[in-house]
Amino acid sequence: EERLRAYRRELFGAKSEARDSDQLGLFNEAEVLGANSAAAQEDTPETTVAAQKRKKRGHRKPLDPNLPREVVRHELPEAERFCTNDGHALVEIGAEISEQLDVIPEQLRVIQHQRVKYACPCCDLGIKVTPAPPRIIARGLFSESALAWIATGKYQFGMPLYRQAGLLCRFGGDISSNTIAASMVRVGLATQPVINLMRDALLEAELIYCDETTFQVLKEKGRKPQTKSYLWAQMTGSGVPIRCFSYTPGRGAKLADKLFTSIRKGAVLVTDGYEPYNDIAQRYDLVHLGCWAHLRRYFIKAEDNVPKVARSPDLLATRFITLIGKLFAAEARSKKWKPERRQRLRRRYSTHILDAIYALALAQSPGIVPKSLLGKALTYL
Repeated sequence: EERLRAYRRELFGAKSEARDSDQLGLFNEAEVLGANSAAAQEDTPETTVAAQKRKKRGHRKPLDPNLPREVVRHELPEAERFCTNDGHALVEIGAEISEQLDVIPEQLRVIQHQRVKYACPCCDLGIKVTPAPPRIIARGLFSESALAWIATGKYQFGMPLYRQAGLLCRFGGDISSNTIAASMVRVGLATQPVINLMRDALLEAELIYCDETTFQVLKEKGRKPQTKSYLWAQMTGSGVPIRCFSYTPGRGAKLADKLFTSIRKGAVLVTDGYEPYNDIAQRYDLVHLGCWAHLRRYFIKAEDNVPKVARSPDLLATRFITLIGKLFAAEARSKKWKPERRQRLRRRYSTHILDAIYALALAQSPGIVPKSLLGKALTYL
């Protein structure tokens, strides 16, 4: 019955893990902020009403002072620059200033390279041509700036290449998406040495996070489009931030093991509950830690499986979620603190929360069915 409810919720239920406002409100930030703020408006300092000053709603963060400014002066017609009281000419005493953010649409241009040729006026043997400038793609159609723009749109902002081709066409650049895709492949090959250095630095880090997700490849030699592939994300948790993504055609232990070859001995590895991570940690002598976000998700699934009429703050899954939420709140509060101050908070506050979680799990585990949703959560814990 529990499994049936879980399947029904997975198919038809809401996917959000956002909590109520009385439970720290850490996971629905956009909704909370959106409900409590107005749309971006011109920032009017204040308004006077009945002998009191009241700030207007809708205040926003000032625009970046480093952005270039184009000043547009709005002046009264000369016929209106006279005092309505005594007719004297008005003099300028200042200006009311407001600012708007303007966007200049993409502008395409063609860089024409003219390599000057030289010849000896006395013979036909002394011809010289100025060498071509170095490029990422020899004789490539795109400049390095254009390649960077395409790569940023695709890999940082998720804009598919065919949409970028349409956008370029709109501004006068009739380039096929196949040409753009081939250029991105060449850029990937050119940046491989940098990627190798990043991976070397990542594997030398003291703290590493790793997770994997399914990934579909439509046209892969020898494999059906419906076959599951995997994209692995590895990132540093200390030192210089490094994010590395790796593709594998499967999820087996041998494929995962290749991602950790030459990893630093004794490093801390934070992952979910996928079994091969345990073997990797043992093989390379790593300190293997679980992920609190994944653990919380287990308890949320267990809580969601309970009928709403039966839920209460005393529900075991809810109690765990509340305690984990307190840990998250402490981490969010101290995110920008110095390491020493953050460590003091963890020792004085977070350790007590961890003790409470451990005690609750120890007391309740004997009465929980191991294969139930709550049992799986406690097993992961």
